[in-house]
Amino acid sequence: MSKKYLIGGNWKCNGTRDSITDLVKVLNEGGDFPARAEVVVAPIAMHIGAVQATIRPEINVACQNIGLNKGSGAFTGDTSADQCADFGLKWAITGHSERRALSGETDEDVGVKTKVAIEAGMSAIACFGEELSDRESGETLTVIFRQLSAINAQLTPEMWANVVLAYEPVWAIGTGVTATPEQAQEAHAAIRKWVGENVNADVAAAVRIIYGGSVKGANCNELVSKEDIDGFLVGGASLKADFLNIIKCVPA
Repeated sequence: MSKKYLIGGNWKCNGTRDSITDLVKVLNEGGDFPARAEVVVAPIAMHIGAVQATIRPEINVACQNIGLNKGSGAFTGDTSADQCADFGLKWAITGHSERRALSGETDEDVGVKTKVAIEAGMSAIACFGEELSDRESGETLTVIFRQLSAINAQLTPEMWANVVLAYEPVWAIGTGVTATPEQAQEAHAAIRKWVGENVNADVAAAVRIIYGGSVKGANCNELVSKEDIDGFLVGGASLKADFLNIIKCVPA
């Protein structure tokens, strides 16, 4: 069987105990998932335990962020990769554009967080993408290759087996504007080529490159049909029943 498509739901800073209970119920009662769909959801840290305890076993739970330090220490407000792994988490999101923009995370920070997640035994959904001004000035590839270089600088080739690359053009996140399937495929193909040239061909063939940016049931089928799009990282639509439609767009 070919590699699985990763469908990630980033719930961001949303939800109450009641609303998350309702959302988990919708997912649990959502019928069979495609055999090639691997599903991960990322609730706020406070809800992780409750979601882990109640969500269907086909869905893994991720943390939305981890600290720069792998272990314990005097890092007030942080949750370390070791602590997330100790809690049974197998996935961490690193480098989401909102972490970069609102919390000042640098490319180098994202690389370190990706490494410490893997060293703790987790897999990382490493996010990157350009601003609208970058795209308009023709700098899209310059920006995303810079971000990829900072991640690659922290990893050995073997670590890449535990990385999913999430290309998220910032101008398409939460705006209702989606990159066209052609724009997304063009970026994904360039990313895969970059990985082949800067890591190795085997990693380039195996790594999953997923798209994020206003993905919903209405556009997921056309996007997922593109050769180098291996799934999605979904924001707003992952908080709704429409997330099931996105999961079920995965090819058989």
